[in-house]
Amino acid sequence: MSTVDQIAARVRSQKELLPALYDRFDFDQMPERFAAKPEDVTEFRAGSAFPREEMLKDSDLVGRFREYTNLGDITGDAYAALMPQYGFRPLVDMLRTACDKGLDAVPNAPPELVALITEMERVPDWLDMRMVEAGAKEERNSAANLSPFAIRGAFIATFLNKYSALPMALTGTLSHATAARRVKETATFFTTTILPGALQRFGPGFHAAAMVRLMHSMVRVNVLSRPGMWDEKTYGVPIPQLDQMPAGLIPIYFLSNDVLKAGRKAFTPAERARVELARYRCFLLGLPEDLLADTPEEIVRIWLTRSATLRHEYDDKICGGLLRATMEAELSTDRSLQGRAFRKLERSFARVFFAKAFLNGDYAAAERVGVRITGMDKFLYAATIAVILFRMAAYRLAGKLPVISDLADQHLISKLRRQLAGYGHAEFTSDAAKYKPATAAT
Repeated sequence: MSTVDQIAARVRSQKELLPALYDRFDFDQMPERFAAKPEDVTEFRAGSAFPREEMLKDSDLVGRFREYTNLGDITGDAYAALMPQYGFRPLVDMLRTACDKGLDAVPNAPPELVALITEMERVPDWLDMRMVEAGAKEERNSAANLSPFAIRGAFIATFLNKYSALPMALTGTLSHATAARRVKETATFFTTTILPGALQRFGPGFHAAAMVRLMHSMVRVNVLSRPGMWDEKTYGVPIPQLDQMPAGLIPIYFLSNDVLKAGRKAFTPAERARVELARYRCFLLGLPEDLLADTPEEIVRIWLTRSATLRHEYDDKICGGLLRATMEAELSTDRSLQGRAFRKLERSFARVFFAKAFLNGDYAAAERVGVRITGMDKFLYAATIAVILFRMAAYRLAGKLPVISDLADQHLISKLRRQLAGYGHAEFTSDAAKYKPATAAT
């Protein structure tokens, strides 16, 4: 595990390694985004497993988050910074080839590409791929039955705070079409990574993780390369690596909370397999390893420390625009009776799920941020969740029976592949021509 001083040295090395992007940063001056004073308004929720005061007393962990607030993806950023030299499309094509066929298949591969792939190929000491595969199998039930209804609601939860949502607004996601594409790409990534063998070196999940890293690095490069686009004194580094936590670890955070509430201190084998899947997926995305805890208490503590030090402010132009665009986005083009019924159920489910999971069931708060929930939405949610829970219970029972277990898993895999086909091809790219600097002034 790296010390705080080692993390600080890595943060400051960005100025030397990537001066065109980071030379103007003063990494000794913390951005407004970082909030570690008792009176600061942060993302920390009342009623959490541990009080905020306790989180702030952990000087080592708070120090880590202080530094990680200013850490991008040095390896990914260096590769994305080659865009003026190679062009956008060639960079994407070289990365795709390196993921699918290996570095030897890329003629004159730039050192930055070699470094990125080599970093992702490194096998961490704690990795057990058998557990990762077991975790993927555990996740397939909820991914096939619950995720298609919950993905929109979970996605918009990241837009409630302008300090973490601004990069998404800058990249043009305020439009309905772009919002729909981002939701589908997010669903595609997480669905792809739970297919059999997906996170092996030449699996589709490894490929998808590399493309997500490049997409985020392209956002950093494009934002930091254009004058007036980014206010580093307020927001720090665009999309710091620690912002991988909400998407990558939120199911594991909820799982860990449930374990602690049940009075347990350790995961069951099935739960531990899900944790290992999430940890390795986040490792491939570039999340620092010392934030990838493996016990329920440490996972909760790390998550809450991020919340306790991330300043919170709801800005309607940024957050509300993203929420409304995403909630109104058309995710399906299926015009059949079944397709229209699904769209109706999915929209109602997403609204209620969002309020329950991220606003403690406060429907008035949801309406204040632009998500109006009607009585019909609540009824459709209740009916839908009942069917989903019944299906998931049936698959869990089938998973315990000899012979039927394999058949049930194959059925889930087929269902997931159909979902992926419905999401369409994921580009995992960022079009700088659609960036809108005016939002940064908010």
